[in-house]
Amino acid sequence: MRFSLPGDGFSMIRALVSLLLVVCLSPPLLAAPSTLPLDDAQRLWLADHDRLRVGAVLQAPYVQLDRRLQQLSGANVELMNWLARELGVELIWRTYDSQGELEQALRAGLIDLAPGLSQTPAGLRLWLFSDPYMRVSQLVVGEREGNAAVDLEQLDGTSPLALRHPSGVFDYLRSTYTNLELRPMASERQALQALLAEQVRYAVLDEAQLSRLSREQEFAGLAVVADIGFPQLLRVASRRDWPELAAIVDIALRNLPAKDLDLLHERWLQPKYPRLGESAGFWQNLSLLLGVLLLSAAAIITWLRRQRRGLERQLLDARHALQMREAAEEALRLTQFSIDHSTLGVLWVNWDSHVRYANRAAEQMLGYAPGSLADRPLADFQPELNMDRWLNLWRRVRNSDEGPLGFETRCLRPDGSWLPADVSLSFLRFGSSEYLVVFLSDATERRRAREALEESEARLKGIASNVPGLVFRLERPAAGAPSAFAFIGEGSEGLVGYSASELLDTGRGIRGLVHPEDRDGYWASQLAALDADRDWHWQGRILTRDGQLRWADIKASARIFEDGRAVWDGVVWDITDNKQIELELAASRAQLRELSAHLESVREEEKARIAREVHDELGQVLTVLKLETSMCELAYADLDEGLKERLESMKRLIAQLFQLVRDVATALRPPILDAGIGSAIEWQARRFEARTQIPCLVEVPEHLPAISDAKAVGLFRVLQEALTNVMRHAEAHTVEVRLSEEGGQLCLRISDDGRGFDTSARRGSSFGLVGMGERVLMLGGSLEIDSQPGEGTTLCVRVALDKEKAA
Repeated sequence: MRFSLPGDGFSMIRALVSLLLVVCLSPPLLAAPSTLPLDDAQRLWLADHDRLRVGAVLQAPYVQLDRRLQQLSGANVELMNWLARELGVELIWRTYDSQGELEQALRAGLIDLAPGLSQTPAGLRLWLFSDPYMRVSQLVVGEREGNAAVDLEQLDGTSPLALRHPSGVFDYLRSTYTNLELRPMASERQALQALLAEQVRYAVLDEAQLSRLSREQEFAGLAVVADIGFPQLLRVASRRDWPELAAIVDIALRNLPAKDLDLLHERWLQPKYPRLGESAGFWQNLSLLLGVLLLSAAAIITWLRRQRRGLERQLLDARHALQMREAAEEALRLTQFSIDHSTLGVLWVNWDSHVRYANRAAEQMLGYAPGSLADRPLADFQPELNMDRWLNLWRRVRNSDEGPLGFETRCLRPDGSWLPADVSLSFLRFGSSEYLVVFLSDATERRRAREALEESEARLKGIASNVPGLVFRLERPAAGAPSAFAFIGEGSEGLVGYSASELLDTGRGIRGLVHPEDRDGYWASQLAALDADRDWHWQGRILTRDGQLRWADIKASARIFEDGRAVWDGVVWDITDNKQIELELAASRAQLRELSAHLESVREEEKARIAREVHDELGQVLTVLKLETSMCELAYADLDEGLKERLESMKRLIAQLFQLVRDVATALRPPILDAGIGSAIEWQARRFEARTQIPCLVEVPEHLPAISDAKAVGLFRVLQEALTNVMRHAEAHTVEVRLSEEGGQLCLRISDDGRGFDTSARRGSSFGLVGMGERVLMLGGSLEIDSQPGEGTTLCVRVALDKEKAA
């Protein structure tokens, strides 16, 4: 019974390493690692759940039952027994004949754990899955025909493949390799029997079933000729209502040494290969292994030296830290001295509004003797501050993320006088106590300066009545009263052809000049400014006396007085020329975007043409070259050993060139796009999952409305860029891709659970995000990115469906 894989040298080295470790060191199959890093809550949970029910499907070599001894064995059984020893729990095993019976038992509440399951979108609604603990390859088995591997891309209808159906592998091969002829079989044994009976050319089965069947004499002489690149990732599933158990299982699996999992894989799942003595390069590989061990020893010595140097640096850093601490203590004493002698008043106030500390400046400002402010409530010098208002201030400052809270107020002195003061509140936690730090500054001079400044500004705004444009004043006599134009400058006649008296006497005002289509926006902006007592700004169209249309910009500054009176002084500017330039610029940008869309469409068409030419023309030439090389090998290889090696090297180079041609054609335009955007998304997700080992959940509707080729290509390129960003930057564990139809639009949503990023800080500096945004805009769609640091990223693309195609 002989089985082989491509790359026998590397496999032989790995087998030698495993054999030396097993024979020389003799460790157990699953050695007990260090104590699991569980927190107190997890240990208490395990203490309350010391008996766990494990459900398993009877399938060798994962779980098998010795009916004579009534004892379970297999790879999953050994793994779960190790987990039980580490967690200190008792396992109650329950076996089932099918996956459906296992899921029915879960719904009935009969099991808590299930090892050896693969994560699927349907399974995520029933289970919580752990990280993968074992990778099971899907292998192609056939008659031995030299040492060359089989290329699935080159197989056609004359080389049928037998495999079990229904299965995920059958669906993967059918969707990925359209050139293959697949023969469905009821089991892996029937597939191998069909291969022996020459009904098919090859059989496909996973290495676990191959390991089990390879021990039978019936299947001797078969060889593994390829790996389809669609591994099965085994995980431990647990009940969804016990997230604590899922977290504990993840910790236990991460604590399991990788070498123990490799030994478990080799013992139960790896097919049996020839003994070491039968290998022609045994001694060469053994010498290579000894060289690797010597290099490892040298690396360990170098690492130890670096560790010693690192410890020396840490000692120096500790000494430096001690010196810095002493300097910090000295700086703290200096800070305390500075606070006591500062000209800015400082109060530490407890939650009950009583002063706990006051510096000298605060005592002098408020007119109190030294030390007499301690334990006084704030109401003594701020009578309006009752306990309810104080507690509201406390909560507002304590929960604010915007920094200190500042305002202006008056403080009552013991002699009855009032002190105008600027107050700033900051929250401080010192040890186990919490305080509000109140900073006081005398605002008497600043208030006088502000009043003088306001008067100066009023005179300045009066002078502005002579500036070009329509200058106006809008006044409100009291709070809640209607407002009216009190003044309109004489520049109105030059701007709109009406004199100021006409506008004021007729009641036309500025609103009467506004274009009828813009009056609602004008009125809404004016009311908003009046209601909020803020500055007023509006842009829109106005009509002159002779009916000429012009663009105007209104800006007015508000002054609010203590008695409720308010004044808005402003100017109406003629911005017609600037607005015309702005509209022309917008039109120019629209034309540039249309040109970019056209160029992108032309580039995609050129890519598709080049991909077809590369695939068809170079593929035909390489096929002929491979056939010619094979003919030369058949005719002349036996005449010269050197020529045979040269021909073998040429065949390998041709195979590599075949793969390079496929990769180039696929990168230019994946052929799967011709099958629709849904199939292309699933294909790209599977490639991403196989390349990164990150599970990618895909949800695509069965009946997807047809869209144009440009939109399909655009969505596919956005998906490629998004998955590339996930692979390079996100450090994600799971990716979800969902395509749906929402309100006449096609929505593509890509989500990951990675580290996320700040969209405001990264979006403008990331060419990938900018490129995706421009591509979506060219399709007439929208791009939304939702991400926060540590909370993953969600990218949503929406494009309108083609009405003709939808109809």
